[in-house]
Amino acid sequence: MQPELKPIPANDQIVGRGGPGYAPGGALPDVRAQKVLRNTQLLLALTMVPTAVGAYFGMATGGIIQQFPIISFFVMLGAVIGLQFAIAANRNSGLGVVFLLLMTGLLGWFIGPLLNYALALKNGAQLVGYAAGGTALIFFAMATVASVTRRDFSFMGKFLFIGMIALLLAMVANMFLQIPALALTISTMVIVVFSLFLLHDLSRILTGGETNYIMAATGVYMSLFNIFANLLQLLMALGGERD
Repeated sequence: MQPELKPIPANDQIVGRGGPGYAPGGALPDVRAQKVLRNTQLLLALTMVPTAVGAYFGMATGGIIQQFPIISFFVMLGAVIGLQFAIAANRNSGLGVVFLLLMTGLLGWFIGPLLNYALALKNGAQLVGYAAGGTALIFFAMATVASVTRRDFSFMGKFLFIGMIALLLAMVANMFLQIPALALTISTMVIVVFSLFLLHDLSRILTGGETNYIMAATGVYMSLFNIFANLLQLLMALGGERD
C-alpha cells in the first residue's frame, strides 16, 4: 500500500498547504491570484523533473524499500514531514524551491518499487498510463469546479486533515494485518480525500486565500502524488494481467 504523505497542521493552517497573512477566501485582485496560479503551475511542471529522476533510481534500487518496507515507510514519512517544515520556513526564498524539489525527488524514488511491480505486469505500461491520465482528469475536474464556482472550500481543510490521519492509521494497521479488501478500501478513500484536498488547494489559490506559490505547489503536488499512487494500485489490483 502506497502511503499518503501530507503536511501536518500548524495553528489554523496546514504546513505546506497555506500561507500566512490572509484569511481563507480573503479578497485579492484577480491579477494577483492569477499570478500565484501561473507560478504554481510552472513550479509543478518543474517538480516533474526530480520526480522522474527519483523514480528512475527508485526502480533501480527498489530492493532496499522492498526488503525493509515498514522501516522505509516511517523513514520516508519523517523525511517528507521534515522537508515540509523546511519548505514552510523558507517559503519566501529560493531555498523553499530547493527543498520542494528535494522532496519530490525523494517521493519519486519511493514510488520506484510500485512502478517496478506495475511494469512487470503484462499490461503494466497501460495501467501506468491510465493512472497518469486518471490523475490528470481529476486535476482538471477539480480545477474546473474551483474556477467555475469560485466558492471558498477552505472550510473542508480540518475535516480532510482528520480523514487523512484516520487513513494513515488504517494504512499502518494494514501493514501488519495484510487484508486485501481493506487495502483496496483505503486506496479508494485516499483518492477521494486527496481529490477534495486538491479542490481545497485550488480554490484557495483562485479566491486569494493562498498567496505563496511555493506553498500552493507543495499542497497540489502532494495531492497529485497520492492520487496517482493509489489509483495505480487500484488498477493493478482490479485489472493487472500477469504472464
